[in-house]
Amino acid sequence: MVRRGDAAMLIDCGIGPRTAAMRLRRLQIQPASIAAICLTHLDHDHFNARWIGQIVKRRIAVWCCRKRAEELAARSDDPAFAELIQPFDGRPFSPLLGVRCHSIRLPHDLAGSHGFVVEGFGVRIGWATDLGRVEEELIGRFTGLNILAIESNYDPELQRSSGRPVFLQQRIMGGAGHLSNHQAFAAVRAILDRCQRAGAALPDHIVLLHRSRQCNCPNLLRRMFQRDSRIGKRLVLAEQDRPTPWLCARLDFGRIGQQLELQWS
Repeated sequence: MVRRGDAAMLIDCGIGPRTAAMRLRRLQIQPASIAAICLTHLDHDHFNARWIGQIVKRRIAVWCCRKRAEELAARSDDPAFAELIQPFDGRPFSPLLGVRCHSIRLPHDLAGSHGFVVEGFGVRIGWATDLGRVEEELIGRFTGLNILAIESNYDPELQRSSGRPVFLQQRIMGGAGHLSNHQAFAAVRAILDRCQRAGAALPDHIVLLHRSRQCNCPNLLRRMFQRDSRIGKRLVLAEQDRPTPWLCARLDFGRIGQQLELQWS
């Protein structure tokens, strides 16, 4: 979540609105403050249809890739929902006053997904989950961030011994599903290397998203990522079942908009 004054923006809304409301209140955020939702893609764990009623009731703008806007609109018979869908098409867009988003196309499954660079008040936040694989564009776009949030979904050995169907394992590990811990670690190191070559500051926080409960382990992640001394003190593991505490960038941009809650939903 990104907040500016009394207005807030969600990246994805995969958990239901009641659960989200309980978590928001624990962070002293009122659900009525949500003014926009930016969708990475339309998988059920990133867009929960139970949000539609709240979106229409509260007139929440829903930003979605232009190519999938019609598909999103078809998930409700209420024409008011379709009117609230705001398509993005590769050009920067502004879901909140003073906040600018740049979308990044990601090779996830057939329909693809999107990451975001969110800019405002002198701070840059990068968000990428459901990647499939890391491409050079992402490394470049994620150089010079204050907060870096990237998927680290599975451990390959745990994936292969999980008992999951072979087709599902192939989908996840085949280059168009999710990032392994090793791939995420390599990507983060490449981003930090690029920052240092460019003379850019390193991120204040490196947040790992979308961790599989069945095929991953927090201890594995910590051991792996702490091999690089640049990462260890910056590392944050996002959880599925509880909100991550507010993360503030070193370049604090004031009481408005300074906070970001990171959790995959």
